[in-house]
Amino acid sequence: MAEEKRALLFVNKKKSAALSLEREISRILGGRGYLVRSFSFDSKTEPCNPGEYDISFSLGGDGTVLYAARTVSPLGVPIMPVNLGTLGFIASVHPGGWEETFLRWEAGTGIISRRLMLEISVERGGAKPLVHSCLNDAVVSASGIAKLIRLEVSAETSPGKQIDIGRFRADGLIVATPTGSTGYSVAAGGPIVDPEMDAVIINPICPFTLSNRPLVVPSGERVIALVEGEQRSSVLLTVDGQITCPLEPGDRIIARKAPFTAGLIASDRDVFYRALRTKLAWSGGTAHAGYEGGSDA
Repeated sequence: MAEEKRALLFVNKKKSAALSLEREISRILGGRGYLVRSFSFDSKTEPCNPGEYDISFSLGGDGTVLYAARTVSPLGVPIMPVNLGTLGFIASVHPGGWEETFLRWEAGTGIISRRLMLEISVERGGAKPLVHSCLNDAVVSASGIAKLIRLEVSAETSPGKQIDIGRFRADGLIVATPTGSTGYSVAAGGPIVDPEMDAVIINPICPFTLSNRPLVVPSGERVIALVEGEQRSSVLLTVDGQITCPLEPGDRIIARKAPFTAGLIASDRDVFYRALRTKLAWSGGTAHAGYEGGSDA
């Protein structure tokens, strides 16, 4: 008897087309012998114990893909990112083309883009109040009225060898993956990086010193940000625009390459460059203004 195949659907109920598409995918996959489980959420993501699956589907915008990646990528489950949002830099599969894309994947001929993910941790004394993976970025910023915060940033280039990058007085700091380079980082003046590169972007937000510029480093280096004392505002860490952690003076935020990647079905480099041309109007027309990040769920 053949082993039962399993699929997990991440369904963003804020998107009007998500529920009808969920029913369609469940029906077609059920007819092909899949046990289908759906996980739905509203404006905030909720805990999900994924179990073991052969494939997962993200039905929403880029924010839904970010949540799905943090949930199933540690298990090696690929994600089909069906775009029901607006920007769609990560969610690249058109709702009308999901079945064709799925059949190619099932036949072993589909493209899977392997995306770098980061592990973000906060060290406070001997404890770690937060450890999370991310596909897009980690942002350290002020959560009060006074926006300027002070951080000491360094990189660990090899075990035990730490190099000071500098002290930043800025509105915040973004540590982004290549996938996240088209999110908050590019809105803050950072570079656009090919999503399959193995690199990390360090991008200060509105730095007080104009010579503080974005920096791209190899993904094998740990990036460390120390929250200095006597801040004028409270400081907050935000991961993928969806997870927050209040920070205290003396906290160390550490970003390192995760031991797994996110596998995005049918999200090859051609799709990325087509998205750049259309979303940023490089071929003429009107660009999409503003940063939506994890909120474009």
